Amino acid sequence: MILYGPPGVGKDTITGELSRLRAEFALFERLKAGPGRTAGYRLTTAEHIEALSRAGALLYRNARYEAEYAIDWKGIAALVDANRIPVLHMGQVLGASAVATFPLNWIRVLLWCPLDVTESRSISRGDRDAEARVKVWHETREDLLAHETEPWTLALRTDRLSPTESADAIIDALATNASAEDRNIRELVG
Repeated sequence: MILYGPPGVGKDTITGELSRLRAEFALFERLKAGPGRTAGYRLTTAEHIEALSRAGALLYRNARYEAEYAIDWKGIAALVDANRIPVLHMGQVLGASAVATFPLNWIRVLLWCPLDVTESRSISRGDRDAEARVKVWHETREDLLAHETEPWTLALRTDRLSPTESADAIIDALATNASAEDRNIRELVG
């Protein structure tokens, strides 16, 4: 399961709802080296991420918020081997495509909300880097527009759907083995 979207779109909330509804859903904790949030990550060093990259053990790596992040083959395989459904949070279309090379039937979910919703959610949860998150919202929008032909299994507006409605739609897509298709990205992101 790939949940792609800007900051404040509800990736954590929807992941929590998925896990509440079905215990086999599990947040994939990316490797992280650097400052900022620690919950939901496997903390490591930049040197370790670089070593994994050189060894071909990473599906994707990126830098944001003055930190480096990575998605490793071994981490995803461990969840799959434990009969869990990995839920990956992504903020780059290229990352979503890179992760999809891991041999699973990935459900690719594009989550979206307007800028004012991202700002409001970021402020209400006490983000100290709310300005950076607003900047990333714009970067995410531009990323989507630059890759508007990228197929998505679902496109959900989290300002219009509750977390439960979003999670139910995702579970339905998984149950029906829904395929990814082109979406009207320009209409979605305004």
